Amino acid sequence: MNIAVIFAGGVGSRMKSKTVPKQFLKMHGKPIIVHTIEQFEFHPEIDAIVIACVESGIPYLQTLIEQYNLKKVRKVVPGGQSGQQSIYNGLCAAEEVADGEKSIVLIHDGVRPLINAELISNNIKSVKEHGSAITCVKVKETVLMVPEDDERKIDHIPERKNTRLARAPQSFWLDDILSAQRRAREEKRDDFIDSCSLMQYYGMKMYLIEGPQENIKITTPDDFYTMRALLDAREDSQIYGLEEQEYGTNESAGK
Repeated sequence: MNIAVIFAGGVGSRMKSKTVPKQFLKMHGKPIIVHTIEQFEFHPEIDAIVIACVESGIPYLQTLIEQYNLKKVRKVVPGGQSGQQSIYNGLCAAEEVADGEKSIVLIHDGVRPLINAELISNNIKSVKEHGSAITCVKVKETVLMVPEDDERKIDHIPERKNTRLARAPQSFWLDDILSAQRRAREEKRDDFIDSCSLMQYYGMKMYLIEGPQENIKITTPDDFYTMRALLDAREDSQIYGLEEQEYGTNESAGK
């Protein structure tokens, strides 16, 4: 079974939205979280979806699930005080959904909607072949490493060709990531920035999957407007592509 574990436990403080968590902000008439869920809902290899949501938003999310006919959503559970805790809650829900079946989980941000079907398929394939899949993009600018004691200085500059930005999905066998999560809980570690960092810490090898550059996380107002521009560009491409195709067909028919 392939299960998408979507975490949407944040309240969007950096978005500066005073009334609506960032995952529920509307883009093209549809909440961002719905754009994200639909990427997995419509993918033929995804069997189920579980969502860890900020608790106060669960009733509204349930309404959206019904409104948009998202049939693969099997469970919605409260998020935690951190991203790591929200992911753990989602993984426990995925364990219940899997009901003993060996399963792959694709862990994804609820506010990262600009993925595609190929990326989801590549994640599943990599887990089957290597045990993990960490979506990434190539770094396009110079990265500067600074020392902890003085952030105004440069410690060193890594080779750009050897650097990547980690994104999502981050995918694993369900039993592997749950085992690492439970070990972290036993050791009272709840400060891992993402699943990749947690799994690397506990000795698991990470395999990279390159994703699209537009696979951004909608965290700030700038991100919101970038996403809107990208969606506008996609729509324009579809419209103009269709017009060109019809024109070409009509022109050929007239000869």
